[in-house]
Amino acid sequence: METINRTILIGLLLACLTSTGPAQENKKLAQSGFQFLSVVSDARAAAMGEAMTSLQTGSSALFFNPAGMADLQGTADITASSNQWIADIKHYTFSFAVKPFHGDYGVLGFSVQSVDYGIFYGTRFNRADPKGYDDLGTFKINALALGVGYAKQLTDHFSVGGHVRWVHQNLGESVVPQFAQLDTIPGVDTTGVMKSNKLNPFVFDFGTQFRTGIKSLVFGMSIRNFSTEVKYAEEGIQAPLVFTLGISMNMFDLFGEMPLEQELYLSVDACHHRDHPDQVKVGLDYRVMNTISLRGGYVSSNDEDAFSFGLGVSRFGFAFDYSYTPFGVFDKVQRFTARFSL
Repeated sequence: METINRTILIGLLLACLTSTGPAQENKKLAQSGFQFLSVVSDARAAAMGEAMTSLQTGSSALFFNPAGMADLQGTADITASSNQWIADIKHYTFSFAVKPFHGDYGVLGFSVQSVDYGIFYGTRFNRADPKGYDDLGTFKINALALGVGYAKQLTDHFSVGGHVRWVHQNLGESVVPQFAQLDTIPGVDTTGVMKSNKLNPFVFDFGTQFRTGIKSLVFGMSIRNFSTEVKYAEEGIQAPLVFTLGISMNMFDLFGEMPLEQELYLSVDACHHRDHPDQVKVGLDYRVMNTISLRGGYVSSNDEDAFSFGLGVSRFGFAFDYSYTPFGVFDKVQRFTARFSL
């Protein structure tokens, strides 16, 4: 019976690895906005190739699958992350989860996600100026998402969760030309109207997790970044919607009791995006005595950042995680995360 169970588990993992097949030939591009919502800042998740849908990760589960917050071990959990993204862009996330009344009424969580894009130089076309443009000086753009989430274990095997976020994105101001009337030269921009490029939609996330009862095997499902259509000018956009199925397990469960206290978690996600080819994400997390973690991950159908690596240290409720992602022509991306649980 033990051999049969082991064969079934390995078969399920291999099936998930190959479920999405090769990348689609017809690439889906420019079909969504608010792309900062797709950027992962959590160092543990980034080191594991973002394959987090079936894992229990405390308050940071709000950014992957809110159902993963339901199995909060302590009373509260706090996570703060810094992401040194490409092109000198900086992403920051913060999450907090609390389990009131000993978890009888579920787990309540709060999230913050912000972006520092740096300083930009503005210009405007001007045919009359010898330079051909007017210098408008410097300006900044920004993005922010504030969320509240809830998760609950409905049974010993099944958990559900939801997360709603208010998303703000400010892309600055732009001058929209008002073209000349018929009694002047056709097609010449004579006046302009200043337009503010700000949007504030609501975005929704949903998720479930199912503990099979077969060793530590867990299945997960999430729908993230669901929103209505909004417009800056004429073209409508939506948030970067993604459907994900995931599976994870401590692989040492297949080999009986191990010396010391060791775990090797394999996590695999299959993702279907609105604006990106389908992806398979694979993550490994090797833990020794629940203190030191060595991690690695792979993401398919990415042009520059397929592999990632990282490590983590945890003790007495505190944890520090680091991840390193080679990013092709953009050099490297480093992420740092601090956690505290009580």
